Amino acid sequence: MIAAALDRRRFLAGTAACLAAGIAGAKTPAAPAAPSLGAWTSLDNAALLASSGYGFVEEEVDRFLLPDKPDTAFEAALATARAAPIPVRTLVRLLPPSLQSVGPDTAHDGIVTFCETVFARARRAGVETVVFGSPRSRRIPEGFPRATAEAQLIELCKRLGPVAQAHGVILALEPLNHTETNFINRVSEGGAIVRAVGHPSVGLVADLFHMRMEDEGPASLIENGPLIRHVQIAEKQGRRAPGVAGEDFSAYFEALRSIGYDRRLSVECLWSDIAREAPLAARTIRAQYPAATAKAARG
Repeated sequence: MIAAALDRRRFLAGTAACLAAGIAGAKTPAAPAAPSLGAWTSLDNAALLASSGYGFVEEEVDRFLLPDKPDTAFEAALATARAAPIPVRTLVRLLPPSLQSVGPDTAHDGIVTFCETVFARARRAGVETVVFGSPRSRRIPEGFPRATAEAQLIELCKRLGPVAQAHGVILALEPLNHTETNFINRVSEGGAIVRAVGHPSVGLVADLFHMRMEDEGPASLIENGPLIRHVQIAEKQGRRAPGVAGEDFSAYFEALRSIGYDRRLSVECLWSDIAREAPLAARTIRAQYPAATAKAARG
């Protein structure tokens, strides 16, 4: 009996030691990496951005891809891009106003043809995400039923999803504040459209400037987290670069960390002096993001 009791004590002591060692050696799962930081500007400013710690340029479809120009013109632009110190990874300003997404005069066939060229050239240039903002293309004409406009946009995105997928890019729908368009102003509204489309190559943009203009809080980031493929940022006051007015984005950053967002974050602002403001924006974002991380870690 005594020997059995001693053996039992030795077994329990050994088990406890093993458990303690396991607990001591266990590591907390790594938090998601912070998003790669970029900025909306001309590729001509790539060296300036690179020297300020940015990892990519956010260019414009028309200016960078030259979709209305022959392939020879695009090849020259592509050579310039490949020689730049940082790549173009995202594009904005997809559709011209002449290509209407909704309303009585939609141009869906023309949009699909246009996007075939855009997505093919985007892929060749190493672009990952094409942002679908295009406020005038998607403005609902006065008196036109909103439900019909929603159905039209969903149908258009269902057609564009396979085209984007074929070229290995993401089409990301961007909610824009009410001063820019009267259709899809909030992340929650954009999320409903993207869910209805239901295609893996059609995602959602969360622009913190537009969210704050619409008084849309960080909760929308959490509610629509699985759909978010790109994030943009600018201060609400004057749409200036982060740091100019000293606005605090940490609550939004905390929400992004909580959903594990680790894609791309671009500064899309109205630059006054990009040489001064780009480094300031990068410092501001990187200073606020760790604070958000610490809050998230504390639960």
